[in-house]
Amino acid sequence: EMSTKRNVRLRREYLYRKQLETNERVVYDKKRKLKQAIESGKPIPTELREEEAELRHQIEMDDSKTEEPRNAMDDEYARAGEADPRVMICTSRDPSSRLVQFAKEMTHIFPNSQRINRGSYTTNEVVEACRKNDVTDLILVHEHRGEPDGLVISHMPHGPTAFFGLMNVVTRHDIKTKETVSEVYPHLVFDSFNSPLGERTKTILQHLFPVPKDESKRVVTFANKNDFISFRHHMYNKTGHKEVELKEVGPRFEARLFQVKLGTLEQKEAQNEYVYRPYLSNSKTKNLL
Repeated sequence: EMSTKRNVRLRREYLYRKQLETNERVVYDKKRKLKQAIESGKPIPTELREEEAELRHQIEMDDSKTEEPRNAMDDEYARAGEADPRVMICTSRDPSSRLVQFAKEMTHIFPNSQRINRGSYTTNEVVEACRKNDVTDLILVHEHRGEPDGLVISHMPHGPTAFFGLMNVVTRHDIKTKETVSEVYPHLVFDSFNSPLGERTKTILQHLFPVPKDESKRVVTFANKNDFISFRHHMYNKTGHKEVELKEVGPRFEARLFQVKLGTLEQKEAQNEYVYRPYLSNSKTKNLL
């Protein structure tokens, strides 16, 4: 009971800080417009004339630390550089042998990760166990008729939680690879995550991995094309001065982001940051990442 109250209080404080950040962003945009008008010699925008004196005063008082607004992601991932991430991997209830195999292979992808059997544990119990054991991220894999079709990444202790749909899953077992999985921390390649939502997705994914050493010959790739993220896992060897030989280690799959929630997995009341709405897709808004 006490831990639940504490989590609610910490979550409330976090949301309050996020609201402050939103207010700071509005003021920052106004100051930026005023600065641009002054520097270019153009008239002050009409909507800023009543606040001009106050905004000018704030611009004069700004220094390098206060000029840019704070980012909520700094709070969410504040401790990301202090220690290596600890990832917990879990399946949905009563998993098929294929989903268990896929979950096992996911532990090879993420260093410092551990798989737990779901058993009869509820989502609340799994999340609470993660909090008590200083787990940084919980990954939950789902299936439909024995085929892995969903991936949930929940960052501890306050979120965010990202929901991905999975397609074309090919496990190491399927490709019958003889290549062993190295324990070395992998280099990460992110391709075409250009929008603010793309940067957000990249932040969520990259903080599942610790910082690699320069000599690491293992590469994990997240390549975005038309909002479908292709995941690939390779080892490489330099065969010449400018030549590299790639060997696929597996598994591989395509993922599509369909929701980002500002809370952990068990918080049904948490606010949505992004929800994919296919019926709103058109040529202008099709590529969101």
